[in-house]
Formats: sequence, C-alpha cells, structure tokens
Amino acid sequence: MIPNSKPFTQCPCDSRRRYSDCCGPIIEGKFPAETAEALMRSRYTAFTQKNWDYLVKTTHPNSKAPSLAKELEDNDDNPQWSGLKILSTSAGKKSDKVGKVMFEASYFLEGKLTVMAEHSRFRRAHGQWMYLDAKA
Repeated sequence: MIPNSKPFTQCPCDSRRRYSDCCGPIIEGKFPAETAEALMRSRYTAFTQKNWDYLVKTTHPNSKAPSLAKELEDNDDNPQWSGLKILSTSAGKKSDKVGKVMFEASYFLEGKLTVMAEHSRFRRAHGQWMYLDAKA
C-alpha cells in the first residue's frame, strides 16, 4: 500500500520545513543552494516534481551529456518518491569547493517499496553548487 502523500506545504526532501522555506526558492532560482546538502535536497525535490530542466541546470558541466534531459525523461519509470534520508556529508559547506553527500531515497514502484543508496559528489562551477557524479 502506498502511504498518503505529504501535505503540499511540506517540502518533499523531508527537512520538516515548508517547501516555500526550503527547496522551493532554490528550484525557482530565487537564490542558489548554499551547501552541497541543500543542492542534494533540491535535486531530490526536483525528481519528485519531474523537473528535468532543474536537474539539467544543476548538473556540473563536466558531467552534463547533451542528451541529459531526454535521458532523465526516458528513464522515468514513474516512481512515487516517499522519502529522503541524509546519512552523512563531507565538506560541501558555504566556503568549500567540493562536497559529498551520502543519502537514501525511498520510492514505491508498482506497489513495491525500494530504497536507493548513493554517494553523490558535488563541485562548484561559476560560484554555484552543482552535481558532479555518484556511485551507488
């Protein structure tokens, strides 16, 4: 059984903050993510929204394939994202140039709960945090 979705005002990234005070302004371009973790949370939220443009925009130029937007859309098997848990961070603060975030993202696909674990690396480009790459 798929649990009820979270109230619209609660941010999907499980920060326990309102969307408008968390990932919303970052995704909408009102201000950049201050840390690698904030970018990770906003990217998770963008996945829940199928906001492929934001995911492409926040991918580091060294990792961005020309067909990234199409790949994201084509590989969307329509999961129902159900939670994000940050396990650890390394660097990635306001003054850093690189950072790592280890997380688990859970989702339902065809009624089955799946948990994906990943170590993501982030690097600044043009003064902004960007997703570089990951390993599961």
